[in-house]
Amino acid sequence: MLDAARRAAQQAFIASGRDLEIGQAQGLPWSPSELQRLATDDPRVSRVCDGGLTAQVLRLEGPRGPLALKRVRAESRVRNADGELSFLNEVMRRGDIERLRHAQPQQPRWCGLIETTYASYRQGLIVSPWIDGSPVSDWSERSIGQVLDSLCLLWGQGLFEWDLAPGNLLDTGRQVMLFDFGYMYPFDPRCQFNSAGRGDDQPLFHPAERFETRCFSAVLLDHARDAGDAAALTLFRLEKEVAMVAYERMRSEAAQRGANASVLGWLDGVLTGWRAALRGDLAGLFLAEQWRSHMIDVHDDLSGQSCTPLTLHRLDWLEDAARRHHGELQARGAFFWGDEHRSDAELRRRLAELRVHAERWQLGPRTPAPA
Repeated sequence: MLDAARRAAQQAFIASGRDLEIGQAQGLPWSPSELQRLATDDPRVSRVCDGGLTAQVLRLEGPRGPLALKRVRAESRVRNADGELSFLNEVMRRGDIERLRHAQPQQPRWCGLIETTYASYRQGLIVSPWIDGSPVSDWSERSIGQVLDSLCLLWGQGLFEWDLAPGNLLDTGRQVMLFDFGYMYPFDPRCQFNSAGRGDDQPLFHPAERFETRCFSAVLLDHARDAGDAAALTLFRLEKEVAMVAYERMRSEAAQRGANASVLGWLDGVLTGWRAALRGDLAGLFLAEQWRSHMIDVHDDLSGQSCTPLTLHRLDWLEDAARRHHGELQARGAFFWGDEHRSDAELRRRLAELRVHAERWQLGPRTPAPA
């Protein structure tokens, strides 16, 4: 399995005692040792973002402009193996991204991914330009398209980003930036769908699904509450229309790079389903994909014992959908991970069990932490 092999390699790297560095420390305004010791009340620190689960982020006022300093926590607040390895993984992936950026200097699509000024795994530091932005408040054709374009670019280069939580996206007003890569893993897009399982056995996960599951499904949940179901469906249509364009490009680029028939057929299947829904029963696709996204995200939160009020809000939706639409969800093949074999009553009992755990493992609301 790809996950097991990756974790074993990362654990071996940790045991080796070697460091992994990106960039040159000599180019920093302060030495790495100074950055390690820097107090949060130091005059050079103008902002502290302490809501991250893996690291603390400081805004530093440097002589050539503000910098984001990410310092690893002594212990990750995500209670699983990937949470414990996420800082090392982020340094690795930032190295991958910088190599790709330098190898493709004429590729403007890298602008949606933060550059790394300096990083050191052993010193627990990542330094980047400060992003002068805020969490996305207006999900428009521009902002949706920029996120999906960045994700599809990464997918085509063999990097699969799993954690598109809202706090990991910042909008400058011109560009939505991705800046947290602790849960981005390598795979081979010529013969694999993603970095889960063997890479070719879990087609449920893909770039648009990750955006929808970790971020956009919650936006739609709030939109339905505030503006009504019809407004949420309209926003869902916009996202699917934008995703169609991004995936048609991604599919074309995959074919050019020699992707095999299994990968191309998988992408064709996704596109065919979207096209049919946009021409016909979009509400049915909305129901099925919201079920998928809310259920996966609940499981993600539970696996890391890192639940929030949003986890409970998602469970509210799932319980209501199970009560009102069980037959339709079953007919659409929306259930997975054993739920397809559960009766209506059994599914409701299972959701009640998940709620008990989600209430036990509440972290409280998270503060966005740009880095």
